[in-house]
Amino acid sequence: MKITWYGQASFAIESDDGTRVVTDPYDPEKAGFRPFSDPADIVIKSSSNDDFHDNDHLVPKREGATVIDALQVALGSKKTNSHGITFHAIEAMEHLEHPSRDPDQNAMYRFNVDGIEIGHMGDMGNDFSDAQLSFFKDIDVLLSHAGGYPVISLEELNRIAEVVRPRLVIPMHFRTLCYRPCEMHFISAFLESFGEERVDFACKSAISLGLGDLPTETRALVLDYH
Repeated sequence: MKITWYGQASFAIESDDGTRVVTDPYDPEKAGFRPFSDPADIVIKSSSNDDFHDNDHLVPKREGATVIDALQVALGSKKTNSHGITFHAIEAMEHLEHPSRDPDQNAMYRFNVDGIEIGHMGDMGNDFSDAQLSFFKDIDVLLSHAGGYPVISLEELNRIAEVVRPRLVIPMHFRTLCYRPCEMHFISAFLESFGEERVDFACKSAISLGLGDLPTETRALVLDYH
């Protein structure tokens, strides 16, 4: 598969057969990251009420493309299928002391592409419950918040990684040179907290990844934004 980090909580995951999944698309005018240019077969968003996570209308789509609201899946059947990929979702909530509004409900989700289990933290702002930890068990790649408040703390990320033991953590949702909310950490805080000796740098926004490329013990891989 190929994984591309667009910025914030948005990734493209492209399977070996060319199916493209785009997660939590931001609004380029508000987030400062590039507009989406490549078409998606599936767009999945953690909610439908957040300008930094729900802009499926800004992602080009191939014929027959689908949009999945993970929160609606979490509140309903708990799973849904599109283009041969099954998506599982669990309820989450923004930080209970959100800086700009009352906290909104959203969802975290997981899915399998090319035999690799991928988990996405949506817009989760609080410590994980036992059920949420269990939801991410056996994850291979965890797309994880790494900027601290108003999403999960770095201490909580370390706890999650210790319990869930993903093979690879790819940080997202942190302060960058183009998106600079003053309350969020730069990636340097994540490095110090997670342990620099366990972190690798891709030095680019996209990587190709197969099961055989995954480490046996939990490591992190930092991508550049697109």
